[in-house]
Amino acid sequence: MGAILDAFPAETSSACLLLFSVSLSLFFLNLFRRPWSSSVRLDGKTVLITGANTGIGKETAIDLAKRGARIIMACRDMEKADTALREVIDASGNQDVVTRKLDLSDTKSIRQFAEDINKEKQVNILINNAGVMVCPYGKTADGFEMQIGVNHMGHFLLTYLLLDLIKRSAPARIVNVSSVAHQWGSINLEDINSEKDYEKKRAYSQSKLANVLFTRSLAKKLQGSRVNTYVLHPGVVQTDLWRHLSKPQQAVMWLVSPFTKTSVQGAQTTIFCAVAPELESESGAYYSDCAPASCSSTAMDDDLAQRLWELSCQMLHITWN
Repeated sequence: MGAILDAFPAETSSACLLLFSVSLSLFFLNLFRRPWSSSVRLDGKTVLITGANTGIGKETAIDLAKRGARIIMACRDMEKADTALREVIDASGNQDVVTRKLDLSDTKSIRQFAEDINKEKQVNILINNAGVMVCPYGKTADGFEMQIGVNHMGHFLLTYLLLDLIKRSAPARIVNVSSVAHQWGSINLEDINSEKDYEKKRAYSQSKLANVLFTRSLAKKLQGSRVNTYVLHPGVVQTDLWRHLSKPQQAVMWLVSPFTKTSVQGAQTTIFCAVAPELESESGAYYSDCAPASCSSTAMDDDLAQRLWELSCQMLHITWN
C-alpha cells in the first residue's frame, strides 16, 4: 500500500491514507459488533428522502418502503429518478412511492418543491441525504460554492420551508447525513463560499461540519415540539460521490474497497436514526454504525453553530428564529 501511495502526489497520498486508516479501523470494529436490525413498521407514515435515486438514498427508500411508509423520492435527475422508482417499488412491493423534482443547487427549485410537498397530509420523517463531494470549484444558481450550497444551504432552506408541516406531523424526525470528514473541517464565516481560497476537500469538510452544527442548533430550537433531529456518518461507502475524486484517489479507493461499505450497509445508520424506538427521547446527537458516536469539538461549539445559523438565514434571505 505504501509503495503505491508513494507514486501519487503527497496531498493525495495523505488524504487517501487517512481514509484507508478510518475504513480499516471501522471494518475491524464492526467485525465484533452485532448488526442492528428492527421490525418497526411505518404504515400510515410519510418519508421524504433527498437524493433518493442512487446509493444510500435509494437503499434507504427501499428499506422504509418495505416498512409500509409512503415514500417521496426527491431527485434532481428525473430520468434516473424514474428508473430508481421502479427499482424501489419492485424491491419493496410498496406501490405508494413517488418521485418529485428537487435541485438543491437552486433555491427557486427548492421553493417550488416545498410548495408542492406542503400540500401533503404529513411528512413524518425528513431525510436530508443528497450531497456532492470534493467537486471542482463551482457555484449554485444563487452564487453559493457548490458543496456548502447543496450540502448545507439547500437542506437548511428545505427544512425551513417544510418545518410547519413536519411539526403538524409530530412525532416526527429530521435526519441529516453528514460524514466523518466533518472532524477535519472548520467553518470560515468570512469566506463561506471559498472565493478567496478553494480547496475541494476542505470545502467538503466544511459543508459536513455545517450539517452537524445545523442539527445541534435545530434540536435546541425544536425542544418541546416532538420533532427530533439526528446527524450521522454513514461510513466510507461505495457510491457515486466518488466520481469527483482524481484518478489516483479513485485507484486508492479501489484498493481499500474491500474495507468499505456497500450502499445497503451504508444506509443502515440513516435507517436507524429514522426508525429506532430507543431514539425517541434523543435529539441533536451524532451517530455512526447505528450507535452514538463522538463528533469533533468544533462540531459541539454552540456559539459557532448560532453564528452559522444567522449567516445561513442572512444568505438565504429568511427569518428563522
